[in-house]
Amino acid sequence: MMGVAACGTTKSTAAAGATTTFILVRHAEKGTDDARDPSLNDAGRARADKLAQLLSDAPLTAAYATAYRRTQQTARPAADEHGIVVTTYDAKMADAAFASQLRAAHARGTVLVVGHSNSVPGIVAALSGTAVEAIRDDQFDRIYRVSIGPDGEATLSQSSY
Repeated sequence: MMGVAACGTTKSTAAAGATTTFILVRHAEKGTDDARDPSLNDAGRARADKLAQLLSDAPLTAAYATAYRRTQQTARPAADEHGIVVTTYDAKMADAAFASQLRAAHARGTVLVVGHSNSVPGIVAALSGTAVEAIRDDQFDRIYRVSIGPDGEATLSQSSY
């Protein structure tokens, strides 16, 4: 794991005794089949499968992705592994507003969020209270974990997968 930071959030964020972990990634590598809404390429499909394998032991309780094919295809293998559906969220929603909805909807469990290079850092920052670096256009391997404990404290870790 790369950087680890702890930061405070409001105590109402987590239910008594519960921990919520949000796992956030950018969609995997995309192809060139449709300039507006491309599917994953072979490397992207392999990365989506790797993400599913990485999360196979996690108690994944929800998965979110924007309506774009590349985000849906990135989230689907992990969601299928856990027998859950991928919930579509609006890619145009403000990062802080979406993070607030996530916190309100999930008081415990592990939640996967698949977004885009221009939104994932903002969602991570809103969930954790810690700013993170921008994601480069050629960077698809970054994974963030934001855990919010029963005391409302958020812990952020970042690594590659």
